Parts: sequence; C-alpha cells; structure tokens
Amino acid sequence: MARFLAFVEWLGNLLPHPVTLFALFAVGVVLVSGVASWAGLSVEDPRPGRAGERFVVQSLMTGDGVRWMSQNLVTNFTGFVPLGTVLVALLGVGVAEKSGLLTTAVRALVLGAPKNLVTAVVVFAGVMSNTASEMGYVVMIPLAMAIYHSLGRHPLAGMAAAFAGVSGGYSANLLIGTVDPLLAGITEEAARLIDPEYVVHPAVNWYFMIASTFLITGLGWLVTAKVVEPRLGPYSDDQASEDLEPRAALEPVSRRERKGLLLAGLSAAIVAAGVVVAAGPSVPMAWLVDWLPGWGVLRNPDPAAVGPDAFRPLLRSVVTLIVIFFVVPGFVYGRIVGTMRNDRDVIDAMSGAMRSMGLYIVLVFFAAQFVKFFDYSGLGQILAVLGADALVALRLDNPLVFVPFILMCCFANLMLGSASAQWAVTAPIFVPMLMTVGYSPEVIQAAYRIGDSTTNVITPMMSYFGLILAVATKYKKDLGIGTMIATMLPYSIAFLIGWLALFYLWVFVLGLPVGPGAPTNYPAG
Repeated sequence: MARFLAFVEWLGNLLPHPVTLFALFAVGVVLVSGVASWAGLSVEDPRPGRAGERFVVQSLMTGDGVRWMSQNLVTNFTGFVPLGTVLVALLGVGVAEKSGLLTTAVRALVLGAPKNLVTAVVVFAGVMSNTASEMGYVVMIPLAMAIYHSLGRHPLAGMAAAFAGVSGGYSANLLIGTVDPLLAGITEEAARLIDPEYVVHPAVNWYFMIASTFLITGLGWLVTAKVVEPRLGPYSDDQASEDLEPRAALEPVSRRERKGLLLAGLSAAIVAAGVVVAAGPSVPMAWLVDWLPGWGVLRNPDPAAVGPDAFRPLLRSVVTLIVIFFVVPGFVYGRIVGTMRNDRDVIDAMSGAMRSMGLYIVLVFFAAQFVKFFDYSGLGQILAVLGADALVALRLDNPLVFVPFILMCCFANLMLGSASAQWAVTAPIFVPMLMTVGYSPEVIQAAYRIGDSTTNVITPMMSYFGLILAVATKYKKDLGIGTMIATMLPYSIAFLIGWLALFYLWVFVLGLPVGPGAPTNYPAG
C-alpha cells in the first residue's frame, strides 16, 4: 500500500500546477466535445416524460459554442457557487481568526481533550457539519489543519481527517440535511415510473445514515492513525508558505482569555437564541412555544410546509449565519483581550482574510470554466447513462447487483460532482430496474449514496476541491494534486469496503430498514 500510494503521488505530481491543469482540462473538454459531436455520440434520455428524447453532445468548437464561451467566461466564474460561499464565509472567519478567538479556542480544546481522541472528534465533527451544507468545507477543514499544526502534528493529516468526514462521509449523519429532500424527490419521481402512487419522504435513509456516522468516524480515525499520518511523517514549518504564522507553543489559556472565551460564548448563545426565534415555533422544547412568534422570518411562510421544507429559508441562510456566528463572538473576544477595539480592526481582519485567498481565486477561475464547459457539453450525462446501460447488461437479479451498482455510482461521481445532478440522470434507469427485481426505492437510494460519497475526496470535479488545495498550500507550499489524491485515496478504499459491508449486513443479513417506513423489498412483504 505504501509503495502504491507513493507511485500515485509521484504520478500525480508529474502533472502541472493545479491552475494550469484545470486550464488544460477546460481546453480538453472543448476538443473532446467537438470530436464527440462530430461522431454523433448520443444516448436516450431516461428521465420521466422524456420518451423519444436523447442526450446529445453540444460541441464547444462550433460558432454557438465559441459564442457561449466568450459570453459566459465571467459569469461562469462569478456564478460558481463555492466562490461566493467561501469568500463571504471567510469575512466572518477572518474576524474570529484575527481577534485570536480561534487560536485560543483551539488551545483550550487541545489542552482539555485526550490527544488520542482528537482525530475521532475531527472526523465526527466533519460528518455532522454536512447538516449545515458548506460549513464543513469552509470552517472544519481549515480549523482541523490549525488544530494539528498547534499540536505539532502534520497539518495535512488534519486536512485529510476533516475532508474524509465532510466529503467522504457526505451521506452519513445523525440528522436530516439539505440534500435529503432533493434526493428523495428524484427517487420518488423515478419510482412512479413503476408505481404512480409511490411516496418517498426525506428521512427514508435516516437509520442507515445514523449507523454510517459511527462507521465513517471509526474508519476515518483508523485510516488517519495507521496509514495517512505515518506516511506523511514529521512536519516542519520550513514546508509552509511565507504567509503562515510560525507555530506557537500551546501555552495554558490565561485568565483574561478565559473571560474572553466565556463572553464570546455568551454572545454566540444570544445569536443562537435569535436564530431559534427567527426559525419559528417548531422546536423540540414545547415550553418555548409560547415565547415564540407564530412564524419566524427564517421559516417558510407557507403553513402547509412541514419537515425540512418548513426550514428551507433557514437552511439557505447557512452562509449568512456562519458570518454572524464568527463576527459577533470574534469581536466580543477581541474587545475583551485587547486585539480589537473598533470597526477599523474588523475591516482589517476581513481584508486580511481576502488577501490570503489569492491563489484560490485564480484556481477557481479555471476550475469554474472546466466544470461549466463540461456541463454545457453534456458529456457527463452521456457517460453516466452509458455506465448505467453497462450495468443493466449484467442482468443480475440478486443482492449482488448492488456491488456493480455502487461501483458505477463511484465512477460517475468522478465526473458529476453534484449528488442531485448525478441521481437525476441515473435514478430513472436504476430505480425502476431494481424495483422490478424486488428492491425498494429507499434501499436503492441508500446504495446510491454510498457510491456518491466515497469518491468525493479524490475527484477534482468536487466543487470545494480547489479550496482545500489552496488552503493546504499554506502548510505545504509545493503541494500538488498527486499528494492530495494519494493522501485521500486510502479513505476512499476503506469507506467503500466498510460501507459495502455495513450495507449488506444491515439490509440483507439483519433485515433492518434503512429508514422509518422504508421497506427492503418491493412490493413490501
């Protein structure tokens, strides 16, 4: 394994700088789309209501393609979702970092926690951060690197552990997240090709997700401790870029700093109480209902909305809440310890955070062109359908069918980074097919989510791959894509094997439901 990972790293690092690589990827999509369009590559559209329609390649080498590229070069960049999300969230994170709040909080956490549990906590926190959508990528991964750096351990090991939890464990959680209603809606639509009355609710994979949370935490901890960290070896600040502050010794938290942490925590609690009020009365504590308005401003005003739908405005405000939850406690802490006194200090902290993202902005420009070019060409949908057709040709009608199905989802995920976009294309093929051999849509969706998650950490198509690469270069200035992929590949392998084993044990050996009201077989019985 060590020799194999060394070979992967060596081979990957032969590639040019990541910015150059994404630029070459974009040019490659232009050329491939032209050749594929000239060859007439197309497949039948499997989505409901599209009978007789086909996915065709749109060439970027035609007049229309060239005009589209020239007219959309700017909007491809500015409309790339991770760009705005990261930059806006960093306005808040920059204040908390500059004031010293994050550093002190990390010291308090590290000095107060058993050292051998740090990795498990990082992976678990990464998994749970998926409930808040982008928070894990924007906050958890950079924070994990800072924690490991403070401990004198390799920062890339912290990055790997957090990235594995946030992205590799994307379909594991103790709570229902923002992606669950999206996937359930697509699954329901595909199931109704067989059964027009079939209903799939957002929590249909919840039980399996809960079990998966502990599996991913354990596997992430094991891989980090036994494979990744030993392979990375000792860390020296000589490997870091010039803008990284030298690692300071973990001195005990002073009395003044403790007071700052206490008041910062109190201010965060006040903000959290405001969010509860803004979200309306649907809270677990019934005694609070009388104190809350009939509906909050961050709650869906439609009285018919229930479950995640009722909190859609709140879920879509996560980035705004991240900014508030960092700016307010950060400034309070800074005022107490003397690192911040007025609005000018806050502005300086925000501008400093923006200055540190120069490489990320350049990288995102070219990454956004590549992703948008690929999406425009339609190559991703065609490759996904071809992979699905190959699986159908195997004609498996027993539980073993889920092995090639999950592997196909892993492969498709390397090209289609969006979980909902990939499922929208493949669900109309697989859900009806596997329903006809006796498996419920809920079980099929659970299997899909395994394949969709496990290769997130090794594909540059994942939207936040560029952010993680750019932040990690602060700690290792010559970091290349090969090192990133070689570091994360053990997690993909371990998660895939472990998750497959859990899936078969859970569904076919123990016969447990994957979620509330979710049958294993179709028709149930």
